[in-house]
Amino acid sequence: MDLQSGRLGVFDSGFGGLTVLSELVHALPDHDFLYLGDNARYPYGTRSYQAVVEFTTEAIDFLFRQGCPVVVVACNTASAKALRTIQQQYLPSRWPDRRVLGMVRPSAEVLADLPPGAIPGITRPGNATGTVAILATPGTVSSRSFVIELEKLAPGLKVIQQACPMWVPLVENGELEGPGCEYFVRKYLEPVLRGPQIPGRILLACTHYPLLLPRIREVVPPDIEILTQGGIVSARLMDWLDRHPEHAGRLTGNGTREYLTTDDTTRFDELASMFLSTPIMSRRVHLPRLDT
Repeated sequence: MDLQSGRLGVFDSGFGGLTVLSELVHALPDHDFLYLGDNARYPYGTRSYQAVVEFTTEAIDFLFRQGCPVVVVACNTASAKALRTIQQQYLPSRWPDRRVLGMVRPSAEVLADLPPGAIPGITRPGNATGTVAILATPGTVSSRSFVIELEKLAPGLKVIQQACPMWVPLVENGELEGPGCEYFVRKYLEPVLRGPQIPGRILLACTHYPLLLPRIREVVPPDIEILTQGGIVSARLMDWLDRHPEHAGRLTGNGTREYLTTDDTTRFDELASMFLSTPIMSRRVHLPRLDT
């Protein structure tokens, strides 16, 4: 079995996964990271289930071939639609020594007040009660991925979903303040905050949304907890590495970062530098189609 050491791979269909990368770098500053954005085929949310599985598998295979022993899928759509198929079918047959971790399950575990690695049907369901709100893209909301996970992990928890279709365009166009931004932040939050059941916690279930956090905090009362996925995923990854030293020991630690995109590097560098608050330079790559 190939026990190659290498960088920690992070994959997203676009730019939002950079907020997750930022949290991972903060938690593991000495580790080497390889980020891949499949920007040429973004967004995944409008794609069919089969297309998302194919695209995500191709991206993960590419990162494995670059030597990454562990890949974090920092994309809710890919995590919801493709992760289980990849973990159960693709990895055992192609890369049995590699691991792929996602976004939906760690976030649901935190909302359910469960420890990392909870197993439905074996781990006792969480005791979490009350109401949580999931703010996400229309694609994630329509997939009901968080609702399905939380029904298994915390049956006593009431889940509200709110699609926020204009938040990603606001972020990618740099409209992070001003009357337009304020209007759309309030537009999607007011139905949640004025509904019959006020949530005790709000999950920003899109990796773009943390850039709007200052505006969101202006609207959300201080007694409502706001959770971002970058912090959740980085904390759960740290725990996973502690529980799996055989994989943790394969991650190299030279403090390097590399950024890859399947689309124009000029546009990627501009937005990525905004997401990370530091100038970056990317390299364009092509993802080979896999044999079916």
